[in-house]
Amino acid sequence: MSEQTEKAFQKQAGVFLNKKRQVGAKTNKEARWTKHVGLGIKTPIEAVQGTYIDKKCPFTGDVAIRGRLLRGTVRSMKMKRTLTIRRDYLHYIKKYNRFEKRHKNISAHVSPAFLDMKQGDTVLIGQCRPLSKTVRFNVLKVIATAASDKKKFAKF
Repeated sequence: MSEQTEKAFQKQAGVFLNKKRQVGAKTNKEARWTKHVGLGIKTPIEAVQGTYIDKKCPFTGDVAIRGRLLRGTVRSMKMKRTLTIRRDYLHYIKKYNRFEKRHKNISAHVSPAFLDMKQGDTVLIGQCRPLSKTVRFNVLKVIATAASDKKKFAKF
């Protein structure tokens, strides 16, 4: 595994790295552990063929996706391996018989398999265990790529 950027040695939990070499055998294939998260979501090619190590990745790490699947627009990617997603919705006011626009911002972990996304893209996120103080979701799929205003209400 060549992705050693942290002070601690990074390795996947289910892969044994100190395998003895066989005399006369040629194997250059590095061991890599991946899994299917289920729910009809395919494992990205970058997760299978890549060399990154991320223990919070739903495809190569020890994180189970359970609970809600949400869709939102990428608002900010200023954090390391974390992004902010804006979810727009309408709230009904019974007194006036009308709807008002509201939004929520959700922080989600981004696997290095999805680092090519930009602000304004639509993504699918899945609920998992708490990964940090504010992060409880993981990016599972990039649905659409679009360049739009970050504060625009997306329902209309």
